[in-house]
Amino acid sequence: MNGLHLTADLRACRCEARWLTDADALLRTCVERVRAAGLQPVAELAHRFPDTAHGPGGITATVLLAESHLCVHTWPETGNVTLDVYVCNVGGDHSAKAERLLAGLLALFDPQTLQRHALVRGAEPSGA
Repeated sequence: MNGLHLTADLRACRCEARWLTDADALLRTCVERVRAAGLQPVAELAHRFPDTAHGPGGITATVLLAESHLCVHTWPETGNVTLDVYVCNVGGDHSAKAERLLAGLLALFDPQTLQRHALVRGAEPSGA
């Protein structure tokens, strides 16, 4: 299994509040960003969680890709978001497309702070 798995923890996002609470708008934008990055959406689903005493409910949005997946989780009460982009690199290297998708989502959410991770899957271990 060859691929690139990108994750990001975004804190204190400075985006419009609707990107953290409007499941339909966020999902539409995710699909648009997937296509703009050159990836192929095959299914999509979003769920808005109920409001709590701490504020409006957040969203989980998922876009299944021919190449693998995108998943976004929002916490509007703190302005935090997690991003998860995974692409399989079988039949072609989709790493640059995954990076473009992540960059587009980072621009949308505009986090004050960011912790980002990348895991290359299927790489040969050193010394092999």
